[in-house]
Amino acid sequence: MTAAAIAARGLGKDFGSIRALDALDLEVREGEFFGFLGPNGAGKTTTVHILATLLAPSRGAASVAGYDIVREDLQVRRGIGLVFQETTLDRDLTVAENLRFAARLWSIPGRAAASRIEYLLRQFALLERRGDPVRTLSGGMRRALDIARGILHEPRVLFLDEPTAGLDPRARRGLWEVVSGLRQSLGLTVFLTTHYVEEAEPCDRVAVLDRGRLVALGPPAELKREAAVSSLEGVFLARTGHPLAEAGAS
Repeated sequence: MTAAAIAARGLGKDFGSIRALDALDLEVREGEFFGFLGPNGAGKTTTVHILATLLAPSRGAASVAGYDIVREDLQVRRGIGLVFQETTLDRDLTVAENLRFAARLWSIPGRAAASRIEYLLRQFALLERRGDPVRTLSGGMRRALDIARGILHEPRVLFLDEPTAGLDPRARRGLWEVVSGLRQSLGLTVFLTTHYVEEAEPCDRVAVLDRGRLVALGPPAELKREAAVSSLEGVFLARTGHPLAEAGAS
């Protein structure tokens, strides 16, 4: 495999007779903001779970942060942050307690953990809510805390799996502003899965997935120019023959 942040060759996953992911060839560069665009059921989450070592591939090979996802799964996990579609925060613990608990799981020394937590609380505008139980936070604040926890151990690659699902437009914009700033300051590689075309537009490159198959890959402007359309939704329609909103896995 290459020294890319993420590299996959012929990666696939079957669930019985269902082919959730076909033969995926993909390379994500260090520091890239990479979008994985497709409808619900296209295989996006399956791909993330394989790359994050939560699912074993049925075929093919991949490396993340320089490590093989099968043979070096522990090293992969140390090098990534993962934010799921649904929050995994403890709602009865406070904001700071959730982060301190995560720091202990990652064996981050006390002084370093305190400094890191303070920095992230400031970046995500959660400092004044540090003593509040998570259940009292808005959806946007909980999502911000999810991401803060995901990068607490300073990973090389951050996986964001449909991170803004259920958030209102204002909360979504605010979240992306913070993520963009952190990506620039920390040099993070961000791998985003989404079915919102407006979220994929700012990505450096976008992979378009449909029914477990990669149908387009490249910078958004280039994909739109090649398909002679004005939006990534138009790219999806041109490559698959059906609208993004009506698509789904077979």
